[in-house]
Amino acid sequence: MTSAAVEPVLAWHVALNESDIVRLLTLSTDNVEVGGPRGSGHGADLLRDWVARAGAHLKPRRIFCRAKAEVVVVEQSARWPSANGHLADPQIVASVFRVADGLVASVIRHPDLPSALAAADLNIFDEYVAAPSPS
Repeated sequence: MTSAAVEPVLAWHVALNESDIVRLLTLSTDNVEVGGPRGSGHGADLLRDWVARAGAHLKPRRIFCRAKAEVVVVEQSARWPSANGHLADPQIVASVFRVADGLVASVIRHPDLPSALAAADLNIFDEYVAAPSPS
């Protein structure tokens, strides 16, 4: 299975984890939706502020999507800075990404994989497996 939506989502993770806000913004729509347990909002300024404030590090673990669909669920190992400034122990979360014209249009974090899959109308059988690299 292939999905053109997976590439920008993985690139988005790299930019986030490198704190490359310029790259993150180029991978996102101008009116990108950013959300989580405290609600959601829209816009590049919100994304920029969230990256600066949260200091999150999200490592993709598993990816779920359907061919030719623009919805991708990523199970992630998430780490945030603790009170002492170091990254806290990882927590497993999942985010629903919506991609439009090759750009991340929405990213909504969920507390776990089952809730993210339900929100995206996907299931465990939609797990993405990348094609093997040619030798």
